[in-house]
Amino acid sequence: MDTKSHTTPAPDASLIEEVIKHCLLTRTRSISRVITNMYDQALRPFNVNSSQFSMLVLIARMKGASRAELGRANHLERSTSTRNLQLMLDEGWIEEQMPERGRSRPIVLSESGRKLLETAMPAWREAQGQARRLLGEDGAAALISMAAGLPSE
Repeated sequence: MDTKSHTTPAPDASLIEEVIKHCLLTRTRSISRVITNMYDQALRPFNVNSSQFSMLVLIARMKGASRAELGRANHLERSTSTRNLQLMLDEGWIEEQMPERGRSRPIVLSESGRKLLETAMPAWREAQGQARRLLGEDGAAALISMAAGLPSE
């Protein structure tokens, strides 16, 4: 057995510098984590996290969409969407309706989910204000504009 350590040469410093200075992915992920944490902290007293809250709003807006439709609308992979929806079903925040015909089972907000949204709204508004202050009005407006232009799938 060879006990000598093998080191891989470091990548060219200019490659690293290019990513550090210009990578949009790194920056959007960092911003996303900071803003997500703001909402998670605000919503924690209601035992809901930011992604669950966002999904509840989407379900309320779509009024009876299938799991697949909700996943596509929220830009989530099927397994992630299924896992998140199952947790929300287990909490009683949403209900899966039995279809009159066909295989698709529409998902709707339950009474408990509706009450959760109403009760948690002041906390969401506080987090929204924090995020707007962080991004600035121009940054918040740009973010909303970019999100509106995302493809639906």
